[in-house]
Amino acid sequence: MKYSVLMSVYNKEKAEFFKLSLKSMFEQTCPPDEVVVVCDGPLTEELDKVLEEFKAIYEDTLVIYKLKQNMGTGFAANTGLELCKNELIAKMDSDDISYPDRCEKQLKMFEKYEKLDMVGGFVSEFEGEIGNEKAVKKVPYRHSEIIRYAKRRNPFNNQTLMYKKSKALECGGYTCNTRCEDYDFVTKMMINGAKCMNIQECLVHYRLDAGAYERRRNWKNTVGFITVRHRNWRRGFCSFFDFVVPCVAQMVLFVLPVSFTKKIYIKFLRK
Repeated sequence: MKYSVLMSVYNKEKAEFFKLSLKSMFEQTCPPDEVVVVCDGPLTEELDKVLEEFKAIYEDTLVIYKLKQNMGTGFAANTGLELCKNELIAKMDSDDISYPDRCEKQLKMFEKYEKLDMVGGFVSEFEGEIGNEKAVKKVPYRHSEIIRYAKRRNPFNNQTLMYKKSKALECGGYTCNTRCEDYDFVTKMMINGAKCMNIQECLVHYRLDAGAYERRRNWKNTVGFITVRHRNWRRGFCSFFDFVVPCVAQMVLFVLPVSFTKKIYIKFLRK
């Protein structure tokens, strides 16, 4: 089965991490026949060099689209979604690293279950080097479990998603939120009838940098968190109670010290 890889990158990313991320997708056991990279505004010289290196090797596979200014993750994702030529799209972040057989495993699920629209999996969170694993973020397996889980939390790890382009376009694609656009996207897919599953294995190495927990508890992230959950309640996807409980928890995390937030994430929100 043919599939496209969709990534976006902006000028705050580190070139060395971006290079490893791209490499992990081009060297899949079932390689993609298209990798679409949307540059969200002008990049640094180092990031441009990475793209030039890969374009020289994968000239017919790598598609580079440059936005004139930084428009945000949601806008960049929608731009890439339109550009992808294949029905199946593997989403990937520009600083994480996919397991070599990630896409092969996901393609097998789409082959086995024809009605599937979206497949994700676990991520292994690490600091520094890949071997320095800090936690595994697990997500529910079956469609019914995913729907229940999604009432309060994102039931997918965004960087592990593979989904059908037609279904994504049918639900309107990504919303241009400042934060939590990935959670908003998957709930829109499910509201629109998408059939889902998560492979119960790690598919991606997720990089935790020094500012990861600070970003999760900052004000912009908190506002985005509440906005998406309020939208889900207004859509009728969840109850008022399901809206309020996680929002209160997020506000508590916002006012607590970063060191405490980190402990909460690792001890209670990860396995």
